[in-house]
Amino acid sequence: MIVKSLEQLIGTDRDVRGSVWASRRFLLAEDGVGFTLTETSLSAGAEQVLWYKHHIEANYVIEGEGEVENMATGERYALSPGTVYTLDQHDKHCLRCFTDMRLVCVFTPALTGRETHDADGSYEPAVD
Repeated sequence: MIVKSLEQLIGTDRDVRGSVWASRRFLLAEDGVGFTLTETSLSAGAEQVLWYKHHIEANYVIEGEGEVENMATGERYALSPGTVYTLDQHDKHCLRCFTDMRLVCVFTPALTGRETHDADGSYEPAVD
């Protein structure tokens, strides 16, 4: 059984930060469960184009308001607490945060924790 608290992650190598986001990674590939679970916080005004070409990602909004845009179709979807959006087709998307937001995110395959976004907003596949 794996039991972790958010407080245990803060300030460790599982507390990863960018200019407008922080990702607290509860589960990674090394935990052996086959998926990654994170809590991600984003700043109001953040706008990020992301494209997970090698991962499927599901996101559950627990705090804040924003929208996600499908870059291929231009469709936009409102995001608020209780909303889930899943990038099931490796969708290139733009995430816009109107307020500070918090999401619970699940990635498959599991992240190693060493991934960084490349120029097109995707994570390269992990190399062990």
